[in-house]
Amino acid sequence: MSSGEMIVRGFTGGPFAENAYLVSCVGSGKAIVIDPGATIGELLSVAEESSLDVIAIVLTHAHIDHIDGAAEAKRRTGAPISLHPADEQLYHAAPLQGQWFGVQVEPPPPLDGHLADGDRIAFGGCELEVRFTPGHAPGHVVLVGEGMALVGDCVFNGSIGRTDLPGGDLETLMKSIRQQILTLPDETVLYPGHGPETTVGHERATNPYLVGSLGGSAFA
Repeated sequence: MSSGEMIVRGFTGGPFAENAYLVSCVGSGKAIVIDPGATIGELLSVAEESSLDVIAIVLTHAHIDHIDGAAEAKRRTGAPISLHPADEQLYHAAPLQGQWFGVQVEPPPPLDGHLADGDRIAFGGCELEVRFTPGHAPGHVVLVGEGMALVGDCVFNGSIGRTDLPGGDLETLMKSIRQQILTLPDETVLYPGHGPETTVGHERATNPYLVGSLGGSAFA
């Protein structure tokens, strides 16, 4: 899949140490924001200093640490916000989610669009493919480009997303990882919602949840 040359900038912060991403298309001046969390102010300042035009705000899922900057992102960019419809209930319950964890969350703005498996998100000459990956959250998606993928909270460097929150399911998550992430080339760089980047090959070979009996045929 040809998706143009992209620059991925990560911004980590907040009580959950969430990674928000600014993804720009080289030579076009166009960019998208992925999972606007607590660091959205810093992210948008970098976008402005780099003269980038943010044309979309894309959510891999609707847990509060990935959407608590959505309102500010919308105010400052005017860009449309998109989410898979299976997570829409979680999205609108953001203030309630905040109460569960003892944090205040600004109510997010209305959604502008829905994501579906197989959708293409185009910005400048670049493109990301939407892949539906439920398990950590009912409407979780990952975004796949050439040689890279933004994987939200599906898989991390040495771990996988938790499944004990409402709508989580371990078997579903393992199936999503194996069918939608581990089918990518080993050299594919993975940008997770928490922690450092990794690669498909590294996780396939070393992630304790993806090798041996834990990641075996029971979850195929």
